[in-house]
Amino acid sequence: MPTYSAPEAEAALIPGLIRRLAAILYDSLLLIALLFVATAIVTLPFGNPSGTMLLVFQFFIFEIIPLIFFTGFWARGGQTLGMRAWRLKLIRMDGGDVGWSDALKRHLAALFSVLVFGLGFIWILVDPQKLAWHDRLSKTRLIIVE
Repeated sequence: MPTYSAPEAEAALIPGLIRRLAAILYDSLLLIALLFVATAIVTLPFGNPSGTMLLVFQFFIFEIIPLIFFTGFWARGGQTLGMRAWRLKLIRMDGGDVGWSDALKRHLAALFSVLVFGLGFIWILVDPQKLAWHDRLSKTRLIIVE
């Protein structure tokens, strides 16, 4: 059942690039701390990984942990801590709550947005609805909550 009706979701205030980047900065600080803890948990008892294990470790640190971090927050309330601080919430385009599959699609689409030199984020500046590529690809959107 949608949290917002489709017309309410459409009429909600959409954040601009600066507000999104501020929330990303907050979340990045928390994520970096989490990555330090995860690195310590692995490297203190076992030492520094090498060879194939280094690649597995890097994939775990730079993709699996952020994937769990973002999709977990998005699927369980639609907000990361940075999004809460900046009063942002992630919803589906139809106004419903974001589920695990929606969050996974958004995470993968956001990776694409970043990997093409951030053009997916910069698109917000020219999009009439202030939507990033990953908003459109995942059929989700950020709104400002009061």
